[in-house]
Amino acid sequence: MTHVTKTAGTTTETVETDAGTARITWHAAKKARLVLAVSHGAGGGIEARDLKALAEVLPAHGVTVARVEQPWRVAGKKLAPAPKTLDTGWRGLWSALARPGLPVVSGGRSAGARVACRTATELGAHAVLALSFPLHPPGKPEKSRAEELLGSGVPTLVVQGGNDPFGKPEEFPEGPYRLVEVPYGDHGFAVPKRAEISQEEAVAVITDAVVEWTGSLG
Repeated sequence: MTHVTKTAGTTTETVETDAGTARITWHAAKKARLVLAVSHGAGGGIEARDLKALAEVLPAHGVTVARVEQPWRVAGKKLAPAPKTLDTGWRGLWSALARPGLPVVSGGRSAGARVACRTATELGAHAVLALSFPLHPPGKPEKSRAEELLGSGVPTLVVQGGNDPFGKPEEFPEGPYRLVEVPYGDHGFAVPKRAEISQEEAVAVITDAVVEWTGSLG
């Protein structure tokens, strides 16, 4: 059972999953060749600066963007459930994301990036976009989640803030993925006022990298 509403430039759809009701906000490209599905982290929503920017920029480059809200966010809860429940929600959405009949790039920020990596092969994702991949909890590099990233099994792009406490770019292991650094960026890609690049330039690093990468995907 789905429910669809339309406003200027976007379509919002609710989807029932085994983890509860999820929501997809579609930003359609006129001549789409890919769908980029991106979900939020454990502490925020789809209004995150990187997710908003991708939704604004990518449709002009032939990529339909689907910003996905996990059931816990739709239900108004403050804290994300266990990773297994997040994976259940993502699996339950997949048929809706694949409905346009296009290859789907599975993506997300932080906890959403982990979900995308864990489920990519199983769901048949075309590629994975990992924004602010939380390589480890802050201050606990020994609790590495590198296996999830290295196990995605599909072409993967990591976009990481240079000052991300969940894992700086130089902490990432060698592996079959591309990594783009957002200079000075924290876990939310915010840059300090004294940084050598502006907030707008930092966001442009993200969108430019994703435009180029999605353009290179076969």
